[in-house]
Amino acid sequence: MLGFDGLAKKVFGSSNDRVVKGARRLVQTINALEPEYEALDDDALKAKTPEFRERLEKGETLDQLLPEAFATVRETAKRVLGLRPFDVQLIGGIMLHQGKISEMKTGEGKTLVATMPAYLNALEGKGVHIVTVNDYLARRDADWMGRIYRFLGMTVGVIVPNMDDRSRKANYACDITHATNNELGFDYLRDNMKYSLEQMAQRGHRFAIVDEVDSILIDEARTPLIISGPTEDMSELYIAIDKFIPELKPEHYEIDEKLRTAILTEEGTEAVEQLLRKAGHLAEGATLYDPENVTLVHHVNQALRAHKLHQRDKDYIVKNGKIVIIDEFTGRMMDGRRWGDGLHQAVEAKEGQKIQPENVTLASVTFQNYFRLYDKLSGMTGTAMTEAEEFQSIYGLEVVEIPTNLPIARVDDDDQVYRTAEEKYVAIIQAIADSYHRGQPVLVGTTSIEKSEMLSGMLKNTEVLKDAASKLRGFAARLNQKKEADEVARLTAEAERIEELAKRPEGVPHQVLNARFHEQEAQIIAQAGAPHAVTIATNMAGRGTDIQLGGNPEGRILAALLQSQSEEIDRQVNAAVEQITAAQPPLDDPEQVKARARAIQQMVAQQIVNSALKVLKQEADEGKHDDIVGPIKAEVAAAKEKVKAAGGLWVLATERHESRRIDNQLRGRSGRQGDEGRSTFYLSLEDDLMRIFGSERMDGMLQRLGLQEGEAIVHTWVNKAIEKSQAKVEARNFDIRKNLLKYDDVMNDQRKAIFGQRREVMEAKDVADTIEEMRVSMIDDLVATHIPARAYAEQWDVEGLAREIEENLALKAPVVEWAAEEGVDDVTIRERLEKAAAEQAAKRVGKYGQERMRAVEKTLLLESIDAAWRDHLTTLDHLRSVIGLRGYAQRDPLNEFKSEAFELFDSMMNRLRTDVTKRICHEDFPAESETQPQIPPEILAAMQGAAPAQAKSAAPAAPGAAAPRQEAVAAGAAAAAGAAADAAPDTVESRAKIGRNEPCPCGSGKKYKHCHGRV
Repeated sequence: MLGFDGLAKKVFGSSNDRVVKGARRLVQTINALEPEYEALDDDALKAKTPEFRERLEKGETLDQLLPEAFATVRETAKRVLGLRPFDVQLIGGIMLHQGKISEMKTGEGKTLVATMPAYLNALEGKGVHIVTVNDYLARRDADWMGRIYRFLGMTVGVIVPNMDDRSRKANYACDITHATNNELGFDYLRDNMKYSLEQMAQRGHRFAIVDEVDSILIDEARTPLIISGPTEDMSELYIAIDKFIPELKPEHYEIDEKLRTAILTEEGTEAVEQLLRKAGHLAEGATLYDPENVTLVHHVNQALRAHKLHQRDKDYIVKNGKIVIIDEFTGRMMDGRRWGDGLHQAVEAKEGQKIQPENVTLASVTFQNYFRLYDKLSGMTGTAMTEAEEFQSIYGLEVVEIPTNLPIARVDDDDQVYRTAEEKYVAIIQAIADSYHRGQPVLVGTTSIEKSEMLSGMLKNTEVLKDAASKLRGFAARLNQKKEADEVARLTAEAERIEELAKRPEGVPHQVLNARFHEQEAQIIAQAGAPHAVTIATNMAGRGTDIQLGGNPEGRILAALLQSQSEEIDRQVNAAVEQITAAQPPLDDPEQVKARARAIQQMVAQQIVNSALKVLKQEADEGKHDDIVGPIKAEVAAAKEKVKAAGGLWVLATERHESRRIDNQLRGRSGRQGDEGRSTFYLSLEDDLMRIFGSERMDGMLQRLGLQEGEAIVHTWVNKAIEKSQAKVEARNFDIRKNLLKYDDVMNDQRKAIFGQRREVMEAKDVADTIEEMRVSMIDDLVATHIPARAYAEQWDVEGLAREIEENLALKAPVVEWAAEEGVDDVTIRERLEKAAAEQAAKRVGKYGQERMRAVEKTLLLESIDAAWRDHLTTLDHLRSVIGLRGYAQRDPLNEFKSEAFELFDSMMNRLRTDVTKRICHEDFPAESETQPQIPPEILAAMQGAAPAQAKSAAPAAPGAAAPRQEAVAAGAAAAAGAAADAAPDTVESRAKIGRNEPCPCGSGKKYKHCHGRV
């Protein structure tokens, strides 16, 4: 029976239906233009871009140009890619232009959808950023979809790691720039550490289209981007503490898997104290929680977390002597990322690896606040509706579900729930063997590397396969007693198939796709739809690459074309290697000679193969290699029919994820563009989600129902119970992200104020007026401190004032004599001091020269702002880590944080004024050629962005918040220092600034010019 809401939707349609209906009217207009645009020759089609730009300049809007611009891109896509956007893709593109999120199912062509709004918005000349989740997709899309943009006269850029500043700036200056969310965020932070506008890479934040928007704006939202530098080395203490943890017993600590916390019990604290005393790290009579032992407590807590909460091959792997974090959502390796707050060092100690020093924050921003910098933001994903409330409340983004081009034919089975993990895996092996036998491709989803490799080991291990077959025969024997003949026959046949596979040395043929094999990701996932293919993947690894039934012919064609030219390619590689090697200086060390030879061989081979691929691909498009291409296409077409007959791609998930959205993403790999498909979740009561969220109750129920070994319960109510548990987790995580944002908003206001002031300093011709204001402000403060208003002359501390004036301004003023004069008050003394200080400043200008003095002032001001902000961030980090404790005193931690953060910011600005004035008045300045900023090496390295190492910290950024990510400073990065300085100046779009008369973002209530705008 329909409720009122359901009845209203049936009669009037949902709000989503109304939005889509409105877009269909625009689609009709675009479709009506198609015959006209088909009739245009290439030159006339290319001429549309300058025509549109001219019309924009004359006052037309992007909305008015939309039908023609979309029609232009559609026709171009047909000509250069052989792809014609469907009507639903046009609707998706319209939603993106309107600043909404388009939820489009897997295989609906999201990559092509983005080209239309990207082209339209790029006509303004202010830049469009297309954001992807990894570098492979950024490069692929810039090359693939870039053919459309370049045909239409647009420039296309791509931002990748290890790119020098000159190249970054050139790529950001393009009309359309492809980049990952990490690169964009770190470039924003690095730009705000630069010392001139010419060095800055980004030119503003006009419009962004975020692909896989749920992954970036939801999953990554709790993870701040941090640029950091090294601090003191405490590796010995990490190693010492690590030795104690294995000696602890279960009663010594409490683990909460739901909240991801590990704490010592009272017994545990006593045990650790004894171990520390025995090792000489804790004095007799002292306790672990004495104030002077706070560092020990921190190290013990992190070591406990490293051992009890972070599992090898699930949360991280050890690769080449380094701890590499695994992304919990995608299962991908996060090379270079490091947990913060000492956790990464604790894990390194646990695994016996070299311990890297901890880092101090130089600059930070969350994705939530970075992406809110854009004037217009939009996104695409296959799964956003479950998080629609969060997108709306945090980003102001409406989610619109776009209809599929063809009806979804995928069958989504009810979950199969077994009592034990062993029974579940027997059923999974049975299902895989059956699908392999029938030729149906199967994609097996796991939640960790550990589990993907365990399942892979099972499929390879003939003994495990025999054991699984034996168990099936046992199940069949028990059923035979109940005379269930059909089921007995099925189980017996399954057992026979598994026994046949067990006779093969390799067991069940399959591919594993996880963080260890990240490089082969696209190739493996592209062929996962071939007959008999068995692909084991962690979570959503391989996102962005469609699984085509029958396999992807393109990869096979390119491999065959390369093979046909292998002799010529080898000849070219050998000749180039020989030529380059001959030009190299001689080396004495044989190992260095070998290493150089390998590097040259690899570089040359890659370049020549890439060049050959481009030529061969173009020739294939022109029909020059039909003898190779034709048979492969025919073979793939036949394979597709075979797979369709077998039921399409079967997504077989081995566990439920905490989030329904991740489960839906996995399901969505099957059934693209109306293809046949199937999805099934195999669960057990021993799975993490089931165990954490009340499996005991369900276990008792299954026992009462008389569930036998090997039998699964399959019922809709089980699905609903699991989804309720997932909804609870999602709600909790949403609250955590909202809470984090409230704290980060406090920092964000301060960040905008500081970054805005830095920019004003860089934009200014000189900062003489600012320096004078700071000097006058300091004199005012000193006079007010030592000669209070309405105080008697006897109460004046004129000696103290004279002393501080000399100490801070290097000015020997006769303050005592002035104070003794008849009729002199604080105003008179202030005016005389200001005049004397101004005269001294004029003398310094005379001594060093006007131009040189102005350059020095600018340099010192920027250096001082950066140093003050750096120290302030460290202080705020400490404040955020402990502010939650105020809740125990019945005080709101957020309000306390706001109040103290404001006081700290105010204190920082006062110190900044003092520091700048003191340095200007005291220092002897270098020669004119040396007046460039003396940038600390760690900042210089971070600014250049060479070999960025991004990291995720497990330290709570706010009460209940998730871990930050850090970009550790790369050693030797300063080698690229000159690249940006030599780059030609570019037009830099002004970021949103705080007006002089607007309220100060610090929260004081004063106007900006009277508060922190008076630096």
